[in-house]
Amino acid sequence: MADDAVTPPTFDPDEVLHVEDDHFTPENVAIVTGAASGIGRATTLALAANDLTVVGTDVDEDGLAETTDRAEELGLGGNVETVVADLTDEDEIDRIVSHAADAGAVKYLVNVAGLQHIDPIDEFPAERFDLLHDVMVRAPFLLAKACLPHMRESGDGTGCIGNMASVHGHYTTSDKVAYNVSKFGLRGLTQSLAAEGDGDVRAFSVSTGYVKTPLVTDQIPDTAEQRGISVDEVVEDVMLGQARTKDMMTPQDVANLFVFGFSKHADHLNGGDLLFDGGMTLTYE
Repeated sequence: MADDAVTPPTFDPDEVLHVEDDHFTPENVAIVTGAASGIGRATTLALAANDLTVVGTDVDEDGLAETTDRAEELGLGGNVETVVADLTDEDEIDRIVSHAADAGAVKYLVNVAGLQHIDPIDEFPAERFDLLHDVMVRAPFLLAKACLPHMRESGDGTGCIGNMASVHGHYTTSDKVAYNVSKFGLRGLTQSLAAEGDGDVRAFSVSTGYVKTPLVTDQIPDTAEQRGISVDEVVEDVMLGQARTKDMMTPQDVANLFVFGFSKHADHLNGGDLLFDGGMTLTYE
């Protein structure tokens, strides 16, 4: 059962949310981190399908090549560029934004890249804690810092930053201290960006339960071992036990939330969080 539950689906162009928006043109650029797989890849493809130029970045060169290949297969190749970069390196972050600025007007930023590590607090390696924060909090801050001037200097001075948060940015689970704290921090960054955006540069976050991504697939065996339970029990009880919707979202489902969040239909989404968790955090038995 667990294999079926967590196998990442193939991106389906027929499932893309298409929005007519004057800002969704090839002259405008979206930067997407974590673009080599999962939500980052799906978001890259969904935004490109909405006519934006997308600069996808990741440390995984092979994965980025697969994203580019998929874009070519779908006829989106002209709208997708990739940059292999390490988000823990500030110079690399500046290089990503410079590349995007050369491709057009930087209007959108999607911070998706994430890591996971499973250990109780008293055994959690400090270097792993630091790495998760570097990738999931520090890098989004630095990317936003670098993108804001471009957004403000664009034709109409507008832009939008979308951050991939989580239900674990609302409440926490055991053995994931760095991930939990990072996601709370990312929501704080989102609200800070909204506070300083003067209504011209918006920011929002997306919080989901478990999504069918490689990150989820990879953590299931570790969680099972840590808690002394089976893989099926991790999926049924730990991941979906509190949810009312008994299946996981797909990366494409999440990508469509970013499409909506960047569109004209979300003008009043500023500092807010799109909580799509199947009832996990706001209901109880």
